[in-house]
Amino acid sequence: MKHKASLIFAAALAFCFFTGCKTFDQPKNVEKPLDYTDRDVVENEINTIHELLKTDCTKALFRACLLGEKELLDECMDEVRQNADKAVEEKDYALTLKLLKSLASVPAKGNELTSLYDECLKAFYADVPGFSVESKKLPATIAQCIDATVTVWVDQGYKVENGAGYADIVIGSGFFIDSRGYIITNHHVIAEVVNPKRKTTCKLYIKLPSDMEKKLPAKVVGYDSVMDLALLKVEMEPDYVLALGASSDLEVGDKISVIGTPVGLEGTLTSGIISSTSRSLITMGNVFQIDAAVNSGNSGGPLIDNDRKVQAVIFAGMLQYQGLNFAIPVEYLKQELPLLYSGGELVHGWFGAYGHTKKMRNENLGLEIQYVIPGSPASYAGLKIGDVITGLDGQPVKTLEELQFMCMKYKPGTVLSCNYERDGQELSCVIYLEKRPEAPLKQIYVSDFVDDAFIPIFGIKMVRSSTTNKKLYKIEYVLEGSIADQNGFSENDMLELRDIGFYDEGEAFAALVVVQRRKKGFIDIAMQLVSSYDSPNYF
Repeated sequence: MKHKASLIFAAALAFCFFTGCKTFDQPKNVEKPLDYTDRDVVENEINTIHELLKTDCTKALFRACLLGEKELLDECMDEVRQNADKAVEEKDYALTLKLLKSLASVPAKGNELTSLYDECLKAFYADVPGFSVESKKLPATIAQCIDATVTVWVDQGYKVENGAGYADIVIGSGFFIDSRGYIITNHHVIAEVVNPKRKTTCKLYIKLPSDMEKKLPAKVVGYDSVMDLALLKVEMEPDYVLALGASSDLEVGDKISVIGTPVGLEGTLTSGIISSTSRSLITMGNVFQIDAAVNSGNSGGPLIDNDRKVQAVIFAGMLQYQGLNFAIPVEYLKQELPLLYSGGELVHGWFGAYGHTKKMRNENLGLEIQYVIPGSPASYAGLKIGDVITGLDGQPVKTLEELQFMCMKYKPGTVLSCNYERDGQELSCVIYLEKRPEAPLKQIYVSDFVDDAFIPIFGIKMVRSSTTNKKLYKIEYVLEGSIADQNGFSENDMLELRDIGFYDEGEAFAALVVVQRRKKGFIDIAMQLVSSYDSPNYF
């Protein structure tokens, strides 16, 4: 009777949660790491690398490093160097740095390229806004800080509601970081301006606190939807420019001020304290929680300290909860500014893996890999579950957040050196930063069998337990702190996978399961497990 009741409940859940969902086919075969001892595999890989040289020279370089064929590696290095020389001639410093960094990451080849890379880096950063500010442009008072801010005004035309037309306006905040007219704001403020799917045009303006009647045309230089940052440009020289601080100096309880245009009230100053320095609200880092008043229109405005330096960018507030607001630490902005300045959409790179910071007695030891996507750069590089990443590009890695932060400064397609530990042994490899997908979970699901795909999705490793029922599994292990762990799953529980669904509107993946939990006496319980398309633990 209990089993019958669970089936009825499962059917009800399926109807409620899986009506109108999307499904994707699982792979028929899972890509496995290449066996370089097989000559046929080697010959095929050589052909693949030659083809890659025509379209993606750094990816070809990465694969050639792994293969270890000297002549082919030299050929790839020559191609990358030629492309770098061409990029220098065209003054495309962002591309130049990607190519030179990739060359410098090749074992035993890096030293000769270090000085050239440093020269290009210096030339590139010399022109990037925000890294050097004339002292005469720095505000000496809070009133002058307000004059260094702007109202961002996005005219989206008209919208019709209940038969009447209304002006469709988005209002946000921003601030000058350079005397040439460069402004920082949030991506979500100007999202429709850069939305390729939008059929009608948007007009972007800024307004100064000193003259709110006048709208000045502005343009989007670069933007990052993941970190919710955007760099704008207006053809004017501001009276004042805000300097970027070092928010790593801020601690819980430190006093801060926020400037912006809440509900259209330009030049509004509110104050408060840092409530927390590490809230996980974005997929690639932590944000500040503050108690300073923030309302609609504050987005993109500066959070400044007592020295009038920008320590964060306001990006979210919970209107229903007074004093619960959030800001993006300025370190992320400084890390991304060169790539934002290079123009267009900033796309992040990743390894194609999943993991957590490894701790021992409250000490951070590195980034422990808990899953590797088949066919990903991490898989090609030979990284495995249980490996602990301890360094990237010659810099130590103690946490997941540190690795995410390091990767932000490099364009996808960059090859980097990577250090890791396996069974107590220190090892190294090269890694290729592939373009991070908008929905990592989808890529995992279509790349791997559900037995392993559920490791990053729900935190469970499963093995089939029946030859007749292909949907019946036994849980081999549960990741601590995962969705499965929070739902009381444990090792040796039995699980029957009834249905799955993708919800693009909610950016979520759901699985309908009937589980027999050991802790509950193996009674059938129907449950729905839900996981977001993205997670801070994907890297």
